[in-house]
Amino acid sequence: MVKITAGIDGMMCNMCEAHMNDAVRNNFKVKKVSSSHTDKSSVIIAKEEIPEDKLREVVEKTGYKLTSFKSEPYEKKGLFGR
Repeated sequence: MVKITAGIDGMMCNMCEAHMNDAVRNNFKVKKVSSSHTDKSSVIIAKEEIPEDKLREVVEKTGYKLTSFKSEPYEKKGLFGR
């Protein structure tokens, strides 16, 4: 699994966050996506890597701008995980 942190410019409100989350869910197989207009970012948890250029395409189609992209391995932490 991978955790992708994407900088997104242009989100102004909670509806923008929902719009971005829906766009990601509709275009990629993700476990979880969470966007924040105050942090100007989206955090995506997916089973497989999402190519930066494909994510950029989806973000720009929604009217926002991808400003950064960071991908790292993700391990779900259990209730007693460390």
